[in-house]
Amino acid sequence: MPFADNPALFTLLLAGLGLAIGSFLNVVIHRLPIMLERGWRRDCESYLKLPQTAPTAEPYNLILPPSACPKCGHRIAAWQNIPIVSYLLLRGRCGSCQAPISPRYPLLELLSGLAGAVAAWHFGPGAAAIGAAVLSWALLALAVIDLDHQLLPDCITLPLLWLGITFNCWETFVPLQTSVAGAMVGYLSLWAVYWSFKLLTGKEGMAAGDFKLLAMLGAWLGWRQLLPIILISSAVGALVGIALILWKQHKRDVPIPFGPYLAVAGWIALLWGPHLLDAWLGPGPRL
Repeated sequence: MPFADNPALFTLLLAGLGLAIGSFLNVVIHRLPIMLERGWRRDCESYLKLPQTAPTAEPYNLILPPSACPKCGHRIAAWQNIPIVSYLLLRGRCGSCQAPISPRYPLLELLSGLAGAVAAWHFGPGAAAIGAAVLSWALLALAVIDLDHQLLPDCITLPLLWLGITFNCWETFVPLQTSVAGAMVGYLSLWAVYWSFKLLTGKEGMAAGDFKLLAMLGAWLGWRQLLPIILISSAVGALVGIALILWKQHKRDVPIPFGPYLAVAGWIALLWGPHLLDAWLGPGPRL
């Protein structure tokens, strides 16, 4: 590894890459749900033989059209798209119409950069740090999309599931058999909870995206990390849900997305999972 003798430089580079990735994640978080919704609408119209929605003249994907101000349509110049720096230079406003820019954009860029730096610092130069950074960036995107739309896109979770198994072909995080078992147990455990709850109450307690997200985490971290992930995410989700209801910020009959709590718990397990298991079960060899 060329950075083996200079971990500080490796950390700096992964942090800088994280800032750039964070800028792209802002695009993904905004556009991907719209792209999926349009695709679902076309599929439904085709299946039900309904009149087809007229396609827009301009392509809409993660690359086109170029980023623009949602209020005045001013196309964002390259210098206005530098992570965090541009927001500060523009003082949080559009360079054309002076409309305020949401502080969420630089915050996501900052979190993405910090995630890259933490992965590099925690794992050191090597494949584990790169894999941990990729997983962290994916979890960040999934958490925010789920908060906004109660949606965990398969086009993120499923490729990341297979990528986790691929990394573990070389036992980057856990042995391969533990990775495969983690994917299987992760999916089936929440699937079983879903159907048990539905049979008992007649209601759906969670969505299939949650099963796939936990399967993805199991593929990266192994089946032994699944119980700590579920316990942490459930505890945090319950506390936040109760607090929102007590403060009248959330109605009791409105579902609360579970994906963000799974993502946070998964990130904690990525960094400190083995230590949590040692504290809980005692030190010793594990698969």
